[in-house]
Amino acid sequence: MQHSNRLESEVRGYVRSFPTTFVSAAGAIIKDENHQQYIDFLAGAGALNYGHNNPLLKMMLLDYIEKNGVTHGLDLATKAKETFINTFDKFILKPRDLDYKMQFTGPTGTNAVEAAIKLAQIVKGRTNIITFSNAYHGHSKGSLRLTANEAYREGIESDLQHSTTFMPFCNYVDGDFSSADYLQKVLEDKGSGIDKPAAVILETIQGEGGVNVASKEWLQKIRQITKDNDVLLIIDDIQVGCGRTGSFFSFEEAGIKPDMVTLSKSLSAYGLPMSLLLFSPELDKWSPGQHTGTFRGNNLAFVTATEAIRIYWRDKDFQEEIGKRSAMAFSMLNKLKDKYPDEIKQIKGKGLIIAIQFESDELASAVGKECFDNNLIIETCGPDGDNLKLLPPLNIETEYLEKGIEIIEQAVESVLVEK
Repeated sequence: MQHSNRLESEVRGYVRSFPTTFVSAAGAIIKDENHQQYIDFLAGAGALNYGHNNPLLKMMLLDYIEKNGVTHGLDLATKAKETFINTFDKFILKPRDLDYKMQFTGPTGTNAVEAAIKLAQIVKGRTNIITFSNAYHGHSKGSLRLTANEAYREGIESDLQHSTTFMPFCNYVDGDFSSADYLQKVLEDKGSGIDKPAAVILETIQGEGGVNVASKEWLQKIRQITKDNDVLLIIDDIQVGCGRTGSFFSFEEAGIKPDMVTLSKSLSAYGLPMSLLLFSPELDKWSPGQHTGTFRGNNLAFVTATEAIRIYWRDKDFQEEIGKRSAMAFSMLNKLKDKYPDEIKQIKGKGLIIAIQFESDELASAVGKECFDNNLIIETCGPDGDNLKLLPPLNIETEYLEKGIEIIEQAVESVLVEK
């Protein structure tokens, strides 16, 4: 790792929290060059919902490569793409009564967000986009202006003020204040000083922002407000989609149908770069080549994404398994909170995105470091870094999920004793 430290840019981040060199991984386990074995509660920041090197997906991928399947195809028609489109429509969209067209954007999540806001502005002929406190939508400039964390915006703030309005997220303000009612007032009042937006973009659960969960009622109200005011609703499901909350899309429980949905991270199911923008057919105002990019057709990702849908999303069984693991995790963590009520403010989240909010960022950071020293990989999140975020593979073995939480418990105890 010494050569990497000397030659690689200072921009690197995760390696600072997990200072070792990893060499292999399988399922929920990742191993380093010193033969240390770690339980992975980071899972590629949500890009490995089905674990590292999932053997069922790997088998299909190796077979495709062995047969010289098309790897790179721009947006050419390929059998791998066609199969994915049909499989996604059959097992994901149709059962949920969702009528969306698919646009394969550049390879990362921020590319899908960029495409969504650009299309919204084209369709509505307006430039303003409404986003929310503690939002995270990516690091390219268009997406970054929708992202709230000042640490990511530092140094280029003046470039990010154009055509963006921040609103308070669900329960951002304590008491009886309704941020949905406030948004409605702003949109309806010609004296609000807020330009009518092309779209509202939101995460149903703000993963990077601190695992802040929007209520079903709030989401339903936002959906109605956008409809009433001729504003598009974009759901950013990049981190909390693909089963992370239990259902494939995070907004399913609320019973809403967004105008657009962005997907990435675990969409490929194997950690391969792939992003997708879903949108209602009437919004397809693109002209050919109007939004393009070299890597819009990762056929290897199409192969693994297709197989993951066939294996895990043909029926409700996998969803029920996620629910059982989630219930076990919340039960163990709530007992930990009961044991340390002053140090742990709350346990929050849904499905298998769960946060432990500590009374300070120092405590959260110390616990995270202690976890790593005891062979658990887990990151902090939130604008103040006071949350420890559990993001294990959705199919993690129960023994590893339980062992990982036990390591957290031991780390909390160890840090507090030293304190």
